[in-house]
Amino acid sequence: MSLPQPESPAATSSLVPTPAELLPRSVRIRHALNWLNGSTLLGMGVATAGGADVRPGPRKLYVAEHYRWRFPTGGAFTVGDVVITRHDIDELCAKRPDLLEHEEAHSRQWMACLGLPFLPLYVASVGWSWLRTGDRASYSFFERRADLAKGGYRDVPPRPLLPVLASGARRAMAMITGRRSADTGAEVGRGD
Repeated sequence: MSLPQPESPAATSSLVPTPAELLPRSVRIRHALNWLNGSTLLGMGVATAGGADVRPGPRKLYVAEHYRWRFPTGGAFTVGDVVITRHDIDELCAKRPDLLEHEEAHSRQWMACLGLPFLPLYVASVGWSWLRTGDRASYSFFERRADLAKGGYRDVPPRPLLPVLASGARRAMAMITGRRSADTGAEVGRGD
């Protein structure tokens, strides 16, 4: 009677490349289009410049771990088909099992935006989220479509827009005129 052999870590990991015969057509199309639109090439460049170790991952994604730069913030971010993180990807996915599903949704968004136009659209979406909630992800179209919870984000309720705009206008006027208003904690005037 032989004892069962323990499986190798690669056999039990969900981070190994998906066999070609198991890949849906939509994944193959996403992968090809992200190479064509240049976003995966950009992702490889960002990962390499940041000192990350890049390897093939599941569903035609690449995983790049041990990224050294501090920007952008977050547990992981995706450029094209490249999922980039400062952490060990196996440990990160053990803590957040749905993370790669969330990041793959961003990969599809890169494809849908035809590559580089994703960047200004994403930044605008983050700005809108911050304006509406004070949180960069909660009202971001892209983060909501990728499932906030799977990305490790919380759903923050919207705040009234008029007070936020009024405060911003007061601060802008103070900068333009060189004066500080009472709500900045400084006296009005220049104090000559």
